[in-house]
Amino acid sequence: MSSRLLVNSEVDRLESVLVHTPGSELEAVTPRNREDFLYDDIVDLEIAQREHRRFVAVLERFSEVLQVRDLLGEVLANDEARSVVITKTMDVVASEPLAQRLQALAPEELVTMIIEGTVESIGAIARSVNEPVYSLPPLPNLFFPRDIGMVVGGHVVVGSMRYGVRWTEELLVKALFRFHPKLANAGILYDGSEERRAGYTLEGGDVHRVRDDLLVVGFSERSSAAALDQLCDEVFARGLATDVLVVVMPDTQTAIHLDMIFSMLDHGLCAVYPPFFRGPERLAVLHRRRGEATVHERADFFGALREVGFGVEPVLIGGEDRASQDREQWSSACNFLAVRPGTVIGYRRNDQTLGELEKAGFRVVPGYELLEGDTRPRDGERTVITIEGGELVRGGGGPRCMTLPLRRATP
Repeated sequence: MSSRLLVNSEVDRLESVLVHTPGSELEAVTPRNREDFLYDDIVDLEIAQREHRRFVAVLERFSEVLQVRDLLGEVLANDEARSVVITKTMDVVASEPLAQRLQALAPEELVTMIIEGTVESIGAIARSVNEPVYSLPPLPNLFFPRDIGMVVGGHVVVGSMRYGVRWTEELLVKALFRFHPKLANAGILYDGSEERRAGYTLEGGDVHRVRDDLLVVGFSERSSAAALDQLCDEVFARGLATDVLVVVMPDTQTAIHLDMIFSMLDHGLCAVYPPFFRGPERLAVLHRRRGEATVHERADFFGALREVGFGVEPVLIGGEDRASQDREQWSSACNFLAVRPGTVIGYRRNDQTLGELEKAGFRVVPGYELLEGDTRPRDGERTVITIEGGELVRGGGGPRCMTLPLRRATP
């Protein structure tokens, strides 16, 4: 089967994308367990769903939008896929009674149980202290599918998640890549669902395919050096890249992935969090070339890009004021999704960043105006479409995090 997937750019016209509108799994996150689920705050489900549906409606003006839940329901109607998913789920959560229960469910019920979690029947002590126990943990991070799957050329990467609370997500995206015809691909480059070696983690927020021969990746708390080396080996061996630039990320909760401090906006234009790309806090950059055994250190990110023929100019999120930079970086101001060159989606709340985009020639179009038909992006005009995200942003990400691009047009 030929590959239906193709991504060779961060900005070329988006033709197909995978998302997950959050459901009841978000209600499993409480003030007591939020850190276990990788949350800084709890999220109001009803508002988050409304914001996400509006985001999806905007995406649908530009692209085919596929939902994780819908595709999983179709895949799990396949006996082989169903058996694989349940077997692999038991590798994460070993329970023969649970496996038998899952086998008996209809596909839609099985999808719901896997995504929203399953509470065990508990004993008298647990009941008396009101302490629920999950036999199958919920997946409140699933509405950030970028991390669990990546498309590189026509090939795919299954993320190797840093924290066990997200391991089941790896199994689900692998099942989609393996069994769903709409996600037919040229093969798996790296399979995080099978990766359990210490020190091998890889998440999609750290992987940016900026050109068909160039990756920019983040060496972060979530993506390890060993896994990045293996990814380099695979893309070099298959002719999917000649160069990989590695941004050495800081050890800070505000920048767990590269796309929280850098994203592409257009050919030749990107958004960055200024302190990490200029001045005394500037991050180190490593350059690995195909066919070379050594890694070269580069003093400057933009200089390293120019060296490989990929010159870009930055838009500074938050403008020149450090307080605005820090506040808006925290609220995912850097986390843009390009739906075509120069047309991006971002959060409405980041006013200073929107002002910097206007200086760079972007027209600001509120998402509701686009949906009501009052305004639409003009061909050749740079546009930022704004969406509300007061609840979504509490999950720790923005439009790039909430999407897994499956196909982008070739120029």
